[in-house]
Amino acid sequence: MLYTEDEIKFIAYWEQNRERQASLSYQLLFGLPFGFLFSIPILINFLLGRFWYKRADAVGMSQFNPMVLVLAILVISVFIALLNRKFRWEKLEQQYLELQARKQGENK
Repeated sequence: MLYTEDEIKFIAYWEQNRERQASLSYQLLFGLPFGFLFSIPILINFLLGRFWYKRADAVGMSQFNPMVLVLAILVISVFIALLNRKFRWEKLEQQYLELQARKQGENK
């Protein structure tokens, strides 16, 4: 037998969806929740920091610009989202190419 049932389903799925998942908008849309999960602890750490060291909070807040924090969280979220989805796409593409190469090798 050339392929298992799961491999046949994967090949059919990937042939239909590989171009859509390679697009930047798709990667951003579906990767942002993971990106925000990665950057939310930064915000939580910043907000909780004022409870454990009062003097650092007083000094930090005197020089703090909230737009920098928001921008940093957005940049981190987008970067992690794109990195994660691109890595996932590459992994699935590699699996697809390996299955195609196996088919080519067995046809010889």
